[in-house]
Amino acid sequence: MRDGGQDEQVDADARPGRLALLRRHWLLSSAVALVLLATATAVPLALADSGDGPPCREVPASTRALAKDPAAATRALDPGDDMSRFPAVRELVRHERPCGDGAEALGAVVEAATRAARPGAPHTVAQARAAYAVVAALDWAEVPDGMAPGVARMLADYVVDEARYLSPSDDGTGPAVTAEQAAPDEHGWTAYGRFLAPGEAHADFEYRDPVSDAAAHPDRLVGELARDPEAFAILYDAERAYFAHYLERLTSQGGDPDFRPGKEPRGASTSTATSWPDNDLEDIAGRIGSLMRHRAAHARKGEIPDLAAFDRAVRRHTRGAYLPAVRRLTTRPPMGDIADRPVSGQLRGELADGRRQLFAMLDAWAEARSVPGARAAVMRQIIDNAYVLGLWMSI
Repeated sequence: MRDGGQDEQVDADARPGRLALLRRHWLLSSAVALVLLATATAVPLALADSGDGPPCREVPASTRALAKDPAAATRALDPGDDMSRFPAVRELVRHERPCGDGAEALGAVVEAATRAARPGAPHTVAQARAAYAVVAALDWAEVPDGMAPGVARMLADYVVDEARYLSPSDDGTGPAVTAEQAAPDEHGWTAYGRFLAPGEAHADFEYRDPVSDAAAHPDRLVGELARDPEAFAILYDAERAYFAHYLERLTSQGGDPDFRPGKEPRGASTSTATSWPDNDLEDIAGRIGSLMRHRAAHARKGEIPDLAAFDRAVRRHTRGAYLPAVRRLTTRPPMGDIADRPVSGQLRGELADGRRQLFAMLDAWAEARSVPGARAAVMRQIIDNAYVLGLWMSI
């Protein structure tokens, strides 16, 4: 045992002097302090406390404020017709780990920038361009928890444009088109869908920008959003609402009342009054099947750990059931009003059986409108085929 004698003195002499240690420590501390001082504005963003995980990123107050100023939000997220502002939009909305309630704040900004100003109001060109930019900016991104419902509400507001998306194309002229560009021609044909609201701009999700190489993939974004039960409910509601909206505007033969024979669009060999309705119904049914495929895939990966609990949460968030009107409607509401249409009652039956939900709506419409049995059977088969394809493979 040491008693403070000579051995201790030798050990003390062999160690560096205390003054030297203090000097070295002071110099290191000073250097760190200078670095922190020089980067003081970046520290709150890059080094915000996030527990044991990676650092989170604070959403600036200036960005949060946009949620309360829709006009300013639209200006901030509008990439421009030439997409020159797309990098700035991407930087604003794409946050992998926002701190605190930052994800909810970003979702609110997306809604403010892109959704119609009020019921009955059509989307403006700037809003439609902003919607395109948000989808392109979030491509392959992991949408943070809390942001998904806001992004889903944006997609629901553009349900017609989102439903007609097939794949990126070099034929598009820009991220959005004016109401005049989307209007049907003298034969009732337009590439942007049937029963469009007059005066409404449309996002062209098929556009691929040749300069920035930006491309919007709403189907991929839907797959990411589908692991959030509230977002899932919003998207499911919107597709079912659009299905009811579409059926109630068809003729009692299940055809397009605006069809005018003559010019064949896109080089088609033949077109009838039922050709494009069949394509549109196929797209809607396929998207609902795809939504169920995403649900199953997230469950297999463990991203939905309890599927029964997820389904209960979806049912709590869903608005209800949608049935088509018993007579043909001729109104042409803007897209935002389609997703917000009143429900017909509570959602009944198995929520995840999208095919049965579609059949219930189709059968009610066919009975109320006295649709010929042969035509109703053809429509039912089209919906069945498309739903199954969407359920098992990407469309």
